[in-house]
Amino acid sequence: MTSDLTSSTEGPPAATAPGDPELLAERIVGQLSQGSRLIIGVTGPPGTGKSTLVAAVAEVLATRTSVLVVPMDGFHLGQSVIRNTPLETRKGAPDTFDAAGYALLMQRLRRRSEEVVYAPTYDRSINEPIAASIAVTRDTQVILTEGNYLLWSDRYWTMARRAMDEIWYLDTPADLRLHRLVRRHVMFGKSDREAVAWVHESDEANARDIAATRHRASLIIQG
Repeated sequence: MTSDLTSSTEGPPAATAPGDPELLAERIVGQLSQGSRLIIGVTGPPGTGKSTLVAAVAEVLATRTSVLVVPMDGFHLGQSVIRNTPLETRKGAPDTFDAAGYALLMQRLRRRSEEVVYAPTYDRSINEPIAASIAVTRDTQVILTEGNYLLWSDRYWTMARRAMDEIWYLDTPADLRLHRLVRRHVMFGKSDREAVAWVHESDEANARDIAATRHRASLIIQG
């Protein structure tokens, strides 16, 4: 039941839904059939609350079926790769991720031909991806993946999203997003001034590009 969302620019506008984890979990359960697997992506600009929403939906789903969260952030390029390069000041931009690796992982999860597939996570406290941190077994019915560039049109991002059944775009008011982002950067070591500068010079540049992909989503969620 995979969807090729590359052509959705010519289709009808995406439906909208409230960011209610119970209702969103019900939407997923309603599409499950015996032995099937659903891969649902959640995207949106930095600070929209993607991780929080996905965790809440997964918690509800866990009472109904088997579910795992596989974040795109596990494919950040490591600090040893970007240190002292132009990518270091643009961390979080599309080319600072291993998009090919993410696409191949999504394809493996779609095929469901392996007994177990190992996926990476990302540790914000050390700003590094951690390999093989999530074990996705063949019997896992629902996989939730979240990240900034799930609707991006470049080659490998397109490959990744073709493996997904739906991609939801989380739309959150800008003032709330910015507040969350500054707070997050301060929490992980930046000064207030550094955090504000990073948000406005880096995060918001990425946010504008991500917002331009909104029309490709299967569903717009009001955050």
